[in-house]
Amino acid sequence: AVFNEELFAGELPACLITMQRVKKAYGYFAGGRFGTKDGTVVTDEIALNPSHFSRRTTQQSLSTLVHEMVHLWQHHFGKPSRGGYHNREWAEKMHSVGLVPSSTGEPGGNETGQRVTHYIATGGPFQIACDKLEKGGFDPLYVEIWEDAKKQAARSKKAASKTCYTCPNCGLN
Repeated sequence: AVFNEELFAGELPACLITMQRVKKAYGYFAGGRFGTKDGTVVTDEIALNPSHFSRRTTQQSLSTLVHEMVHLWQHHFGKPSRGGYHNREWAEKMHSVGLVPSSTGEPGGNETGQRVTHYIATGGPFQIACDKLEKGGFDPLYVEIWEDAKKQAARSKKAASKTCYTCPNCGLN
């Protein structure tokens, strides 16, 4: 609600925000993905990938939410391109909310195309809104601990498999 009010003047419709583990993606937008059984209500989805939360700052993760909110805005108020393509209208809206589109995630990358990410504009509207949230103690992001535990267990198992044991009686390794 805060980003909708501060970056989109409250015009975005409600949508479902889900957590999905789509390999290599920080998030995605799916317009009209969910609805009631009788079909009378249809809503959109913004999905975030929690597998990346532990490796990114809160601002970086929340910038993915806003990136997808720009897709939501374009779905309802603009002219989206074919699936997955980031067009000029989308890029201009990204700039207006304080995110800089870039195919590389760095300055100088293409602002439009099939695979476009972004970086946060220093002192831009997104950063100002996010700073306000964080200063108020807001940190909504849980990080995935099962993945960390699995990785630690795998490292321990691998280390154990390389340990040499010697019989104290016969000297056999």
